[in-house]
Amino acid sequence: MPLVRIPTLEIAYEELGPPEGTPVVLLHGFPDDVRAWDAVAPPLAEAGCRVLVPWLRGYGGTRFLLPHTPRSGQQAALGIDLLGFLDALGIRRALLAGYDWGGRAACIVSALWPERVRGLVSVGGYNIQDIAQDGRPAPVTQELRLWYQWYFHTPRGYAGLTQNRRELCRLLWRMWSPNWQFDAETFARTADSFDNPDFVDVVIHSYRHRYGQAAGDPAAEPVEVRLTGRPPIPVPAIVLHGEADGVWPPQASEDNAERFIGGYERRVVPRAGHFLPRETPKAVVEAVRELLGGTS
Repeated sequence: MPLVRIPTLEIAYEELGPPEGTPVVLLHGFPDDVRAWDAVAPPLAEAGCRVLVPWLRGYGGTRFLLPHTPRSGQQAALGIDLLGFLDALGIRRALLAGYDWGGRAACIVSALWPERVRGLVSVGGYNIQDIAQDGRPAPVTQELRLWYQWYFHTPRGYAGLTQNRRELCRLLWRMWSPNWQFDAETFARTADSFDNPDFVDVVIHSYRHRYGQAAGDPAAEPVEVRLTGRPPIPVPAIVLHGEADGVWPPQASEDNAERFIGGYERRVVPRAGHFLPRETPKAVVEAVRELLGGTS
């Protein structure tokens, strides 16, 4: 497992394909890890891409360098991590693909540092949070889908994630991708990543900060300020949305077109749920290759 250091983290990652190939960075979400891309990375590497798949902060072998660094899961921190990852590896431009937390990091770098991004595959749509407005109630059916977030706002939720992280995350897999029949071995290969010593703190902070229930990392505040207006994304983008996504149904991305000003296509993927790269990897591979023009 290669490791690379950025100012706050030592990031663990996997790499496939020729080192001279076009860089493609694949970014996982919550609760998941790099195994989400196991059926996406090999065909891209075989096509000549240099494929990089990092564990996000709080997951797997990625570690904070200093004990006093805030264990922040806020969106700005995820974007800063991704930019630092590109810098540390000397990557000038890359194609980014991600979903959930990883999709948020990819959208942030695409919006704020578009010169570093060749193209974007965003699963779930425009993923930059509108923190100033997120205190407004959603439709009741959506509030129900987000039950785990309200749970994480409580001391009971912190204790529950600490004590029952595998059971809780397995339940979310089933609820969020109802048509995906994964086996125990598939889940176990990823669940070890949730044993990262900072997993609980980073997750809890993420779901509290986005609703103004936790302070952010001061070091990330300048980037967070730049995100308050939900900046547009000026790079070529393809949005994939699972038809059966149990967190945010496809209707959630129907009005996203105005946020993408560099070329945009949206595709609803039949039967796929929230964990779309695992369920329909071919859709992701095709989107990446189209943005690369069919070649690396």
